[in-house]
Amino acid sequence: MATIRNIGLIAQLRSEASSHIIRYRGGRVRESGRGLVFWFRPETASISEVPVDDRETTLFVRGRSRDFQTVAVQGTIGWHVVDPELLATRVDFSINLATGRLQGEPIERIEARLNGIAGQAVLQHLGAKPIGALLDAGPEPLRLTLEAVLAEAPALAEIGVAVVSVRLTNLAPTSELERALQTPTFEALQQKADEATFARRALAVEKERAIAENELATKTELARRETLLIAQEAQNARDRAAGLAEAQGLEAAAEAERIRLVEGATIEAEQRRAAIYRDMPPTVLLGLAARELAGKLDTIEHLNVTPDLLASALGEFRRAMPLPVAPR
Repeated sequence: MATIRNIGLIAQLRSEASSHIIRYRGGRVRESGRGLVFWFRPETASISEVPVDDRETTLFVRGRSRDFQTVAVQGTIGWHVVDPELLATRVDFSINLATGRLQGEPIERIEARLNGIAGQAVLQHLGAKPIGALLDAGPEPLRLTLEAVLAEAPALAEIGVAVVSVRLTNLAPTSELERALQTPTFEALQQKADEATFARRALAVEKERAIAENELATKTELARRETLLIAQEAQNARDRAAGLAEAQGLEAAAEAERIRLVEGATIEAEQRRAAIYRDMPPTVLLGLAARELAGKLDTIEHLNVTPDLLASALGEFRRAMPLPVAPR
């Protein structure tokens, strides 16, 4: 905005470098340029201030696709003035010579023209394609179309305005349609997630089954080995019992053999003794019996010898004695 200082009948204008000042007097351009500083008489001058810096205007268009679905487009359009004097002749940029402010709203008029041209191009682009194709392509094709349309628009060239950039931030359907369009994708993703979950569960079940089978095989192998161990221990016990029985049998056989030998020797001795006693006279046997008896008695308190017993013993003694041989 230009700064004006009034001093009596004259005033001084001081402008910024981003503004193009045009001073008219008598219907003719007396001064024109950027960042001017000059003195003028307010009662005879008319001054316009045209901004020549880059500006941006917001773009918002709601249209319908070829299949009658609502689509909203948002973005910004960058523009600047390329011919300030031409623009000043088509749009009123005159300023208040007391305050330096614009008397009208020329910027809004330029932005309205830009939005009108861009909005018409957007509606034509949206109406030429179905909603699916628009959403699949995204905002880039529409941005390129807008750049071409705005660059060639006669309505902008005839007022000395040029578009420097077009940016689209969003191209989206209504929230209801967006949810409806997202549903198949969401369902597909959910199905994939469910399949992944089922696959993980199946894998977990398979691993659990493998672990269970491994545990069962281990238990079966341990049971088999335990059975073999029990059978081996039983066989060892039987072998020990058989060995012990065999040892006991051998010992019993040896004992029986020893007893048989001892008994045989005893019997044989008794037989020999009986044979000896069988050939002895009764008196000898009687004497031996008496001696044996006497050997077993500690004391003899009474001994009765009858005459008959003595006579019989003497007689037997004489018979047993050999007859004397007469000398020759």
